[in-house]
Amino acid sequence: MGTALVIENDPTDDPRRLGEWLVEGGLELRVLRPHAGDELPDDLDGYVALVVLGGDQHAYPAPDGTPGAPWFPKLEGLLRKAVRHRVPTLGVCLGAQLLATAHAGLVERSPSGPEVGPGVVGRRDAAESDLLFRYVPLIPDVLQWHTDEITELPRAATLLAASTRYPHQAFRLGDRAWGLQFHIECDTAMIAEWAHGSELLAELGYDEDLVVAACDRVMADVEEVWQPFAVRFAALALGELDDDTRRSLPLLGH
Repeated sequence: MGTALVIENDPTDDPRRLGEWLVEGGLELRVLRPHAGDELPDDLDGYVALVVLGGDQHAYPAPDGTPGAPWFPKLEGLLRKAVRHRVPTLGVCLGAQLLATAHAGLVERSPSGPEVGPGVVGRRDAAESDLLFRYVPLIPDVLQWHTDEITELPRAATLLAASTRYPHQAFRLGDRAWGLQFHIECDTAMIAEWAHGSELLAELGYDEDLVVAACDRVMADVEEVWQPFAVRFAALALGELDDDTRRSLPLLGH
């Protein structure tokens, strides 16, 4: 077994179902909670993967230059080291935004407004040759909850999924680092916690109970797509996934 380092940026966004799926795939998890005072390591020695979760912070600095969270500069440094040293990496929502900003991408308050609740994204052609995304359906179900957006991807990034209003829904850096603007880790209880007393939902005029119910209805569909994705990520981290896309594509009719 190998150990994945999981960075929890916000106490309301823990690994939840994603963590369960990674463990099913054979990984052990070490969860660090810098929001509670855990120190981030200087490097990724001893870890076979890096997972960075979401949170309510901004990936970009405040007008006075203060980072969105005190640990973000060091976390961005870890993300750069992960890509440079080909450590399998997965960033979710804020984690994806930090993966982008760590590599000179641009994250801003979304000009299209907030995106909240169940939705779908469209897989791009480049996903056909991607180790993880080539088995994702053409229009997979996802869960959204963000007000910021990656408006410019890093120059070296490969776009893997998009949607009409938010063109950068999933991307890859190098051959082993993925960013997902959407959420795959949530269960209904997590969504309910986010929705309860949410100023964002009130601002949008959304009914809390209706949002939770709508998300709950797609939980099985989200799992159907993203549980195998997470298990494949774990297999890659453990050295059990064939890196040669051409050799491992299934033959038609088999």
